[in-house]
Amino acid sequence: MRYLWRVLLAVLVLSLSGCGYNALQAQDEQIKASWSEVLNQYQRRSDLVPNLVSTVKGYANHEKDVLEQVTAARARIGGIQATPELINDPEAFAKFQAAQAQLSGALSRLLVVSENYPQLKADASFRDLQAQLEGTENRITVARNRYIKSVQDYNVTVRSFPTNLTAMAFGFKVKPNFTVENERAISTPPRVDFGTAASPSKSSPEGAY
Repeated sequence: MRYLWRVLLAVLVLSLSGCGYNALQAQDEQIKASWSEVLNQYQRRSDLVPNLVSTVKGYANHEKDVLEQVTAARARIGGIQATPELINDPEAFAKFQAAQAQLSGALSRLLVVSENYPQLKADASFRDLQAQLEGTENRITVARNRYIKSVQDYNVTVRSFPTNLTAMAFGFKVKPNFTVENERAISTPPRVDFGTAASPSKSSPEGAY
């Protein structure tokens, strides 16, 4: 009887391996690891926002709209529960994408506006924060690309025969991914019309563009 059970167990293991179960498990774990790194880098960026806004406000306080847009975008992200389950919910994932894209756009506008303030650009704290932000954006791009590739590999396995049968049997479903539209929106720099912007205060004449 023990011998029979061992044979059946061996057959079961071989069948699961051959039908893609192990591959699905491995790819699912890779997605979780990649997603954790994406969140890590997004959090790193979010943590830079308060100091960045505070520094800019010291030199360009009247750029109220831009500063409020950055703060509001960060607040929207803070209101999203970025749990591991989020990557299995297309609607929640889309909201997360949109919130991050809004913060990306708001930060881009803030940095463009900062070009109008030589004193701000010369501030050591601002330069340091700008360098940290640029480095973080690069890390975000790398982390997102790894996540995109992980999800692509997993989704192909889920949809391909015969592993799709295994996926259905064990509840593995296609996961949402970052969209092409979202990638294009993030990579497109915002347009800022300085002709309609408020002029710097008279107390800071050197702040003129």
